[in-house]
Amino acid sequence: MSLLRNLPLFVLMMGVASALMLIPAIHALSLDLHRTAQPFFYSAILFGILTALIGLATYNKPKGNVARGHLLTLIAAFAALPVMLAVPMREAIDNISFFDVYFEMVSSLTTTGASVIEPPSRVVSPIHLWRVLVGWMGGYLILLAAIAVLAPLNLGGYEVLRPVSRSSSADKLMGSGDPTERIIRFSRQLFPVYLGATAALWILLVISGATPFLSLCLAMSTLATSGITPSGGLNPWQVGIWSEVLIFGFLFLAISRQVFSNEAGLPFLVRLREDREVRMTVMIVSLLPLALFLRHWVGAFDYEGQGDMMALVRAFWGGLFTVMSFLTTTGFASHDWEAARAWSGLPTPGLVLAGLAIVGGGAATTAGGVRLLRVYALYKHGTREMGRLVHPSSIGTAGALGRQVRREGAFIAWIFFMLFAISIAAVILALTATGLEFEAATSFAISALSTTGPLADISLRAEDAVTYATLSDAAKGILIAAMVVGRLETLAIIALFNPDFWRS
Repeated sequence: MSLLRNLPLFVLMMGVASALMLIPAIHALSLDLHRTAQPFFYSAILFGILTALIGLATYNKPKGNVARGHLLTLIAAFAALPVMLAVPMREAIDNISFFDVYFEMVSSLTTTGASVIEPPSRVVSPIHLWRVLVGWMGGYLILLAAIAVLAPLNLGGYEVLRPVSRSSSADKLMGSGDPTERIIRFSRQLFPVYLGATAALWILLVISGATPFLSLCLAMSTLATSGITPSGGLNPWQVGIWSEVLIFGFLFLAISRQVFSNEAGLPFLVRLREDREVRMTVMIVSLLPLALFLRHWVGAFDYEGQGDMMALVRAFWGGLFTVMSFLTTTGFASHDWEAARAWSGLPTPGLVLAGLAIVGGGAATTAGGVRLLRVYALYKHGTREMGRLVHPSSIGTAGALGRQVRREGAFIAWIFFMLFAISIAAVILALTATGLEFEAATSFAISALSTTGPLADISLRAEDAVTYATLSDAAKGILIAAMVVGRLETLAIIALFNPDFWRS
């Protein structure tokens, strides 16, 4: 364990990535796909040796500001590590540029799930397994970084809960000392839970009727909220209704940080019931699918099959599952979502899905977006201000923490929301400069910054719609930068420009 403490974090990530390359190599070998197995096996050996050499050169190297170093390492991980991850994939696929493969790896590692491989059937299953594995690794990386690196720096959503005090229960949970010690400690706690949840969903999906390989891909994509599948979505001939129900249940892991850490020191069910993010999720997932169902029901009012109870139930389920999927920035669309659209004859409300992706999931989870905790702070501030319009002399309740969330927490949340909106506008402007139309540029910008890659494919679904594969290299480069910014959040990147952050 002392060896891990004395190695740079980026070197450790290189070692993990090198070891993961053996998995698609073994899978390809079992399928007699030697042409695919060789690049992954040789790359695992090559980068394993390179990792060992760099590790020897940097072992026990004197460290400056460790927290700053880890934040810089996260940026390097999402921008530079995909170069290494793209090497075996590029050698295993014919007729594809290295830049496209780099885009694919950035998209997977940031759990965005955008793909330039069209159709998905053009590559063999070990390639899809590698994409899913990279996304799964990226989900665990951001989960660990959020709790062990960003939280002590009051970033990643924690700034809403701890704008002033440094002695809260969350601080006690994080502990003091070297950030490297926190990473090692939390990796021991988080990885068994992350791996166990993935294995549990895998087994349940196999029991529900999906094939073992597809079940594994769906389980890893669900836990990482990457939305990566071998078929480019939930194929109704491969994924049944019970598989969707299981995925829906496990998507709640991306709603609240309390699933992976007990900050309040309460029993599991109690802390979930008291969690603000869970309450907001229940409200959104209850009301929005009902509104979408009524919209489709009114659209099918004159349709003779309106009284079909099964069609009504499936239409409601399609909205419920899809709303939950896009709220967690996973991007899975239920087959019944399309069935409801065909039933009513109304177009898919892509703007609703974009709004859900912008809201995003919970803080310190694998989900992206603005995060529910920040939206909750803005909501509480808004209701308090409306209450003061009626009763100007009233005193707000909910204790010291509630007042902090409504005041300083809401102020910081509003700053982040404006930064997110400015980022969307900047990416849209840059994409339109490459020749994209405004509607397509908006969809791609929101998809990248919210790390919800399938959003662009669903909202722009048409015969002549622009896809990731048809984008120019300039547009792909802009989306690569947007995915990294959306994954790390603008506040974390802006923190690097703070002069105090660079003082030893």
